[in-house]
Amino acid sequence: MTTIYDVLRRPIVTEKTNYMNSDLHQYVFEVTNDSTKGMVKDAVETIFKVNVVRVNMIVVPAKRTRRARSRQVKIRRSGYKKAVVTLAPGDTIAIFEGVK
Repeated sequence: MTTIYDVLRRPIVTEKTNYMNSDLHQYVFEVTNDSTKGMVKDAVETIFKVNVVRVNMIVVPAKRTRRARSRQVKIRRSGYKKAVVTLAPGDTIAIFEGVK
């Protein structure tokens, strides 16, 4: 059994997620593989004290490559699950804010 503090692993910060933060009020987190939309919503609302409008879940597959000589499949990066959380207008999460 996981607690709400175990559901969110880390925030994902890229150029695309910075655009999503500023214009769309969406924040992206890496979450545990057994988490659900309801668990993510409860965790974000409890930890950051914001109102969550919607949660979308995405399972990112592992990155695979082949060896040149033996053609064996090698996994370079393991897969993970991420959640895109849409907040109510006016709500923000402080960790995603840049230098002001």
